[in-house]
Amino acid sequence: MKGDQKVIDYLNFLLGGELAARDQYFIHAEMYQEWEYGKLYEHMHHEMQHETEHAQAIIRRIMLLGGIPNMTVSAINVGTDVKSMLQSDLDLEYAVREHLKEGIAICEQAQDYVTRDMLVTQLEDTEEDHAHWLEKQLRLIEMIGLQNYLQSQTGDAA
Repeated sequence: MKGDQKVIDYLNFLLGGELAARDQYFIHAEMYQEWEYGKLYEHMHHEMQHETEHAQAIIRRIMLLGGIPNMTVSAINVGTDVKSMLQSDLDLEYAVREHLKEGIAICEQAQDYVTRDMLVTQLEDTEEDHAHWLEKQLRLIEMIGLQNYLQSQTGDAA
């Protein structure tokens, strides 16, 4: 099936972002594991898997549309402590959200509603799951203090 080249190109751009999110979550999860923050590790490892699934869906769609997936990873921002890691991940999710909205508009313009629906699903996951969870963690740090928050993240996930 031959897809619109603008859609294919933008999907490749989105793919770079999903791969970056995957890699950023991967390194952050491993850092949490090293620091004995098991709950954060479990959650971020799960998010890394979500980002891998998003990338896989985009790769499959690019190929279905007759394109070649570009596996160039966008830049990542590795934090140096828990708060900066959470903030970096949230900033990444906000950027992904804006890029997905732009991709949805491109798909609508090209009348590619199947790709549009795929991106809408990823946008919902980004806003309702990923970004919302990160916002809650940063809000908790502000409410109960960093030390109390960190103590609550030790041990295994529930």
